[in-house]
Amino acid sequence: MKHPTFRKRWLTAAIAVATCNASATAYAQSTEQNTQSDTQSPNALPTLQVTGERMSNALMPTEGYTASNSLSATKTDTPLMETAQSVSVVTREQIEDQGAQSVQQALRYTPGVNTGLRNGFGNRYDFISMRGFGGVGSLDNVYLDGLKMASDVGGYNSLQIDPYFLERVDVFKGPTSVLYGQSYPGGLVGLTSKRPLFTPRHEIQLETGNHSERTARFDFSGPVGESRQVAYRLVGLASGSDSQFDHVENERYTIAPSLTFLPTDKTSLTVMAYLQHEPNSGYYGWTPAEGTVRDHNGQRIDNDFFDGEPGFNGFERYQRLIGYQLKHQINDTWQAQQNFRFTSSDIDYDQIYSSGYVGGSNQLNRRVASADESLHSYKVDNQLQGEFTTGTLEHTLLAGLDYQYQRNSGSWQFGAATPLDAFNPQYGNTQVVYGTPTNFINKVEQTGVYLQDQINLGQWRFNLSGRQDWADTSTVYTNLGQASESDSKKFTSRASLLYAFDNGISPYVSYSESFEPASATRTDTSGNTLDPSEASQYEMGIKYQPPGSNDQYTAAIYNLEQENVSEAISGTTFYEAIGKVRSRGLELSAKLHPTEQLSLIASYTYTDMEYVETNDETEGSTPYGIPRHMASAWGKYEFAGGALNGLGIGAGVRYNDSTWGNDTHTFEVDNYTLVDAMLEYDLGMLSSDLHGMNLRVNANNLLDKEYVSSCSSTTICHFGAERKVTATLSYKW
Repeated sequence: MKHPTFRKRWLTAAIAVATCNASATAYAQSTEQNTQSDTQSPNALPTLQVTGERMSNALMPTEGYTASNSLSATKTDTPLMETAQSVSVVTREQIEDQGAQSVQQALRYTPGVNTGLRNGFGNRYDFISMRGFGGVGSLDNVYLDGLKMASDVGGYNSLQIDPYFLERVDVFKGPTSVLYGQSYPGGLVGLTSKRPLFTPRHEIQLETGNHSERTARFDFSGPVGESRQVAYRLVGLASGSDSQFDHVENERYTIAPSLTFLPTDKTSLTVMAYLQHEPNSGYYGWTPAEGTVRDHNGQRIDNDFFDGEPGFNGFERYQRLIGYQLKHQINDTWQAQQNFRFTSSDIDYDQIYSSGYVGGSNQLNRRVASADESLHSYKVDNQLQGEFTTGTLEHTLLAGLDYQYQRNSGSWQFGAATPLDAFNPQYGNTQVVYGTPTNFINKVEQTGVYLQDQINLGQWRFNLSGRQDWADTSTVYTNLGQASESDSKKFTSRASLLYAFDNGISPYVSYSESFEPASATRTDTSGNTLDPSEASQYEMGIKYQPPGSNDQYTAAIYNLEQENVSEAISGTTFYEAIGKVRSRGLELSAKLHPTEQLSLIASYTYTDMEYVETNDETEGSTPYGIPRHMASAWGKYEFAGGALNGLGIGAGVRYNDSTWGNDTHTFEVDNYTLVDAMLEYDLGMLSSDLHGMNLRVNANNLLDKEYVSSCSSTTICHFGAERKVTATLSYKW
């Protein structure tokens, strides 16, 4: 039997809420997907023709914590339980219940993912490590609506999406190049934007919290006109706060309009924009290991210490993203899709930061960095998908051609600043001495063609994929008369096998590859660009979803190796290839619902990572910042009936094992355990006049534990986030 998601998924995978009979069924689908909406049109009853296939679509709102389908691993709407590679999904409801204020925070309860790598209230970037790869210094593993987010690995101009504008976050673990081109081997994070709905939906949120947080949000959506061939969505946010760190503020203004058009019953077009201005974008500093992980002259640095200079440190960013998703059903077998996005981003950056102690004193050496960068990129992904049979084999064939171009230009300037006492800072008398500025142009261009065949034979699921990439990178230092470039091409593949038992158990095995061209800014001592790194992974696992249940259980073991790994040569601006790194691990996860009122999430991660081939003393060592064990659990209980009707409570615990503070293992960073909590109440239970109003209080790091999240050297360590409490009042109608 053909899997139910195989037939006519073209419209459900589009941004539009559309169906084969366009207006009526589209409206019904959106109505069914938004059962929590406080009002429904009386016209909904005659059009309740929605199937389970449409309600489980990988792009539409998901009720609860459990998603059934995903696009991230295959670019087709495929059930998670029949995807032969690890994929985790964080739904909209989980994001809100856990009070996540960044994508990085939204992934704290996801197996195989480490988000505890950077400063507590630093919301400038999302540093996400998967299976030991990525994290600090790696911002190129986030995708929005199927297209890679623009980021300049050699500079500071990387983008960030606020989680309020997202419907869900998918984490696809392991090498992903066969569908996405150059990428980090640990996996990718797929963000799905909120999309226009054909059922009216309105929401306003007001939020306050410690550190003087004040936030206002709104989310409006619905049909345009009577034909129900056009729908809109308008999502916006304005926020500001102080910070855990002295003299640091956060400020953000965002608006995201989108429109869906259904010109015919076979075509859908959704146009989306995301406009964001951040006059102040948080803290990005660090402190030395001495005074942070261990005492320095008998003292510890406060976890609110600011190593910069008030009135000087700052990061202002403008983000502008506009694109579309166009789908057309050619016939009963073939459909075509094109995803396109143009991005521009401008940043103005000034920072004074610490750089170790002056001898054995309490004075911190300080450096200064300034940057003025402007980034432009456009990316397009063309897909042709066919569904057909050959004998007893059922195929979903996907052929694609994608292209990306990115240019980041501007100037950098580095220098030195007056030292600062780490334990008794006195600001205001700082002198800054700059060196010669560097004017630069970084370019990245990549073209890829790929082919994937998902084959069903009874209860067997096969996936065979291949891709050829051509990638070019270049850097020109216009005022120095220097230039470097890298041209590379690579074929990557993937193969997997899964068997879907009738009892809901699905064992699988898979092999996948990835490659990552070296940035043109990474050259050896002779000025030559380094060779691309290459990675391959073997993964075995088992997935289980009891028939008729939303419960999901997964277990996976993997062996992931990356060759041609490079690192900076100490004291220089050059890089060198150091050999091979290997990551082996076990990941366990469970999402279950013991009762209708109780939802539980649990995960465990074991990571055994080491340099297996190097040209120095790090061979056999575990890279810094990689915990061997991580575990988390979250539960939510919603009271139904009685005096507590309308009340919901949630609590979670997160554990990160100790990590090495540098690659040479001269010191360790202690493990830590954090507790989170949530309390919400439906104010409509008090009075009908309050219908649609909800109050939620979140507390992250409830016990206010002081800890160090990670270190990367003896001079660079990061404090973890202290207790954060927010109260959110929502009104939906």
